[in-house]
Amino acid sequence: MMIPDALLQHFDAFVGFARSRTGDPELAADLVQECLLKALRSGQAPADSEGVVTWFYRVLRHAIIDAHRRRMTQEKALPMLSLELPESVSPEDEKTLCQCVLKMLPLLPEADAELLRRIDLGGESPTELARATQQRVNTVNVRLLRARQKLRAQVEKVCRSCATHGCLDCDCG
Repeated sequence: MMIPDALLQHFDAFVGFARSRTGDPELAADLVQECLLKALRSGQAPADSEGVVTWFYRVLRHAIIDAHRRRMTQEKALPMLSLELPESVSPEDEKTLCQCVLKMLPLLPEADAELLRRIDLGGESPTELARATQQRVNTVNVRLLRARQKLRAQVEKVCRSCATHGCLDCDCG
């Protein structure tokens, strides 16, 4: 097939073109490969080998522009997201936490309750806890997951409204 051969003959030139516009060799190679796949699958390339190269440069140029747009969107969104997500629970949010959850902790096995108190309520990281208790981090994370599942089951059993709709403004007694 003549068209793929014409594109593959110019592969290095395409990568160089993309690299000069993105400044990132890996991104440039990825964009060229993605565009080659799209071009080969589309079946809409010009019939002559010179026309297909020109056409492919146009396809590649559009892909580079789209990559720049995605990067700009990410660069704008990430700082905004970090501003929206607090480092820790604020005192106002803490007041709206479901108080029945705190009452259910003693109903769990002591090791699970202690794990939830230290990590979820106390803010200790699983890594810190693993180091302090001489456990592997994966072990602590698995235990934490299981403890949360047990607490969730307890909440569902006792307080169906909170389990379904969340614990905001809980009126459970």
